[in-house]
Amino acid sequence: MSTTLFPLAFIGVMYLMNSYIYKRLFKRLHFDLTKVVLPVLSLLFVAELFFVVQMLFHPIVESPTLFYILSLSVAITVSLFFITLLYDLIHTTAERIPFDQGRRKFMKIAFDVTMLVLAFSYLLKGLVGGIKRPELNKVDIFIKELGFESLRVVQLSDVHIGNTIGKVFLQECVARINALKPDIVVITGDLVDRKIEDAKEDLAPLKELVSTYGTYFVLGNHEYYHGAKDIADYMPQLNIKALLNESVIISDGHNSINLVGLNDLQSIRFKTMLVDTAKAFKNVDHTIPTLLLSHQPKSIEIVSEIDYDLMLSGHTHGGQIFPFGFLVMLQQPFLAGLHQVTQGKQIFVSRGTGYWGPPVRVFAPSEISVLTLKPQKTIT
Repeated sequence: MSTTLFPLAFIGVMYLMNSYIYKRLFKRLHFDLTKVVLPVLSLLFVAELFFVVQMLFHPIVESPTLFYILSLSVAITVSLFFITLLYDLIHTTAERIPFDQGRRKFMKIAFDVTMLVLAFSYLLKGLVGGIKRPELNKVDIFIKELGFESLRVVQLSDVHIGNTIGKVFLQECVARINALKPDIVVITGDLVDRKIEDAKEDLAPLKELVSTYGTYFVLGNHEYYHGAKDIADYMPQLNIKALLNESVIISDGHNSINLVGLNDLQSIRFKTMLVDTAKAFKNVDHTIPTLLLSHQPKSIEIVSEIDYDLMLSGHTHGGQIFPFGFLVMLQQPFLAGLHQVTQGKQIFVSRGTGYWGPPVRVFAPSEISVLTLKPQKTIT
């Protein structure tokens, strides 16, 4: 979709959502809240309209507070839309069930109160989920023929340094990662959501990351929106190795593992820094296990004929706002967590360390992934 059509489509969707919420939820409640709700929904739509204008033309100097408020309007509308869908479905079904009028009135009042409480709880949970510190998601992963007794890999993904996530957030992440004493730190894309010249100060804490074998980075789709080459070129100044369709061997002198990085699939659209599996796997040692870094889970499609043991991805945010995850799964094969791809191939998908857009998460908590790779025991 073109850069002109997307904002228009977004505004149209927001208008339809707000209209649906008003007509199918608030106008049908037993309590008449329309005099209060109509101005509120109108204000939400104005904020959403200005959100698009601000993102495109920046008429007001950017500030985290302004972005938070404007993006929050989107989150509130989307959340109320999902609640309205549920209300509409149950209400329409219940109308077909024969009840006497007295009982029907009581049930209608009880149902309406329940849905209002649910709507408030859903919004509150989302707001709290958005500001909560990322949880440590600890997972043991067994790798065939892994020489290391164990290898601790800490994964950051989808941090989205930008409008509301900055230096303080990253400082805390770095302190928590260092306390874990990782062997390897990997950043699987969407680290920044702005041009690198505007993000350097916020990214500075990454220089303090400490791990046995270093920190590695691959591009995500959002890096392509803000200058993928410039962002990748800056990584060495943060003591981070950008794996751009290339591989390295991690070794303690006795045991080794391949670490391969693929450029993001978004490169095909931008026609720059293209994803290249042949180049990425050119120098891989096929006698040792291979750990593959690729931002989008659906990259498994382009490496289906290539040997690797474990792919680490992000991109999905675990859906971020339930039930968005069901829509994400229409485009991506895996939403979150560890999965078997084929015999001998696994994928782990992070729910993301930050968030994108509205500072809201519902049933998809942010995470710092702590992956302990262990040798797969052979059954004799």
